[in-house]
Amino acid sequence: MPPLEPLLTCPEPTFEGLVKLLAVGWPSIGIFASEGGQFIGGHGMSDDAKLRTVAGLSAAWDGEPIRRVRGGDGIVVLPGRRVAIHLMAQPDVASTLLNDHLLADQGILSRFLVTAPDAASGKRTRHEPSAESDAAMRRYGARLLEILERPLPLAADTQNTLAPSVLPLSPEAARLWKGFYDHVERRVAAGGELEPVRGLANKLPEHAARLAAVLALVRNIEVGEVSSADMAAGIELTQHYAAEALRLFAASRVSAELHLADRTLKWLRAHWTGKPAVSLPDLYQFGPNGIRDKAKASQVVRVLQDHGHLVRVEGGAEIDGKWRRDAWRLVPEV
Repeated sequence: MPPLEPLLTCPEPTFEGLVKLLAVGWPSIGIFASEGGQFIGGHGMSDDAKLRTVAGLSAAWDGEPIRRVRGGDGIVVLPGRRVAIHLMAQPDVASTLLNDHLLADQGILSRFLVTAPDAASGKRTRHEPSAESDAAMRRYGARLLEILERPLPLAADTQNTLAPSVLPLSPEAARLWKGFYDHVERRVAAGGELEPVRGLANKLPEHAARLAAVLALVRNIEVGEVSSADMAAGIELTQHYAAEALRLFAASRVSAELHLADRTLKWLRAHWTGKPAVSLPDLYQFGPNGIRDKAKASQVVRVLQDHGHLVRVEGGAEIDGKWRRDAWRLVPEV
């Protein structure tokens, strides 16, 4: 039997390539990129491949065996595989992922834990690290190396099929988890504070349990159960990510509205100059991509009106031979 392909991480695989690697390589792979644009803008996330990539990754996140049937490759069934993703990206690059409606509808974004700390520029004064922080980093590195050097928990008579043991919750940890579940459920209802990020909110209890298990295993790889302290820490981390999701959702929504309004203004100045006015049907029938219904056109008009680029025409106006009750005049550039 040939040795396993020695690749543990890759920055921008296609899902098909990932499956082929997991068949002949280690049973776990990390899609890790310090330049997240490699993955976000890579072949696996192109328009024709994006949906099957994220659908496959979502199934892997759920722990399902990877199954593929292809004329060239035949039948591939890969149980006991694990995939992790960690991407670092600049805000504008990340927004192309986070504002993708296809990805939101498919559900992959609810499986990401996203955070965007404030920029540290101007505050990074040079100083020597303390002895305590250096020692802590050394302990942390040694602990992770110890874990990575352990033999993998493999299924009998297999070379690369994981069979990890079950890590149960202690009674007190289970009580905390159930309380957190109810806490989230009350806030995800219509009008609740978590409604804007409902997809993520529905998975917050699972995220909390996963994080608690990771913390427990890093503390003691031989641990027999998740303790209440681990669960409390997992819940605390999860609530941080929920707060970040709410903040980023609000920011991205405003950013997306302003971006579309700016595109519309440029379109109006390039293609609508000389017309007496513009109406909502003009925008969603002829305007830029992204405006294809009355609701979106109304939203864009409201932004442009608030910023003084459009002025409502009282009583309506005739546009291209049609009378429009709701019409707006484009304010000339100064």
